[in-house]
Amino acid sequence: MLRKILSYGALAGLIAGGSLSAIAITLADKGMLEYGEVFGYLTMLIALSAIFVAIKRHRDQTLGGVIRFWPAFGLGLGISFVASLFYMLSWELAVAVTRVDFATSYSDFLIEQEKAKGASTEALAKLKADMDSFKVLYANPLFRLPMTFLEIFPVGLLVSLVSAGLLRIRAFLPAR
Repeated sequence: MLRKILSYGALAGLIAGGSLSAIAITLADKGMLEYGEVFGYLTMLIALSAIFVAIKRHRDQTLGGVIRFWPAFGLGLGISFVASLFYMLSWELAVAVTRVDFATSYSDFLIEQEKAKGASTEALAKLKADMDSFKVLYANPLFRLPMTFLEIFPVGLLVSLVSAGLLRIRAFLPAR
């Protein structure tokens, strides 16, 4: 089972992290925030479909077509953890390669959005102060690494729950 966790987790992490790195490298400071969140979470969901495949294959090939919820969920959780580590490391690599200042780009993006909405001067000043604090925190790897990990892990948790819930039903996509 550890082999499945590592191989499917690495696959999912490389897909999600690879696409994240590609976006960071190709777009750097050129508007990666406009649609990056939608594209990023969609890519995560596609990459983490490896969880469903792994649980189904384990159920059908190793367990004779039957798996209980908790073992299936545990397998999915392990894959999610490994995938999240790969994703986190991919982001760090992309930031190191591109030298992109994500915190500043993100801060500027949010401030411009609020200006476009017609936010008051006081609200903009508060947002700027909050973003300055964020920049300081984001420069610290002890803040940035767990934050990046937590971008993808909840998606993996959700995919694990749904996959384990569906695949515990023997009649759901039975083995041929």
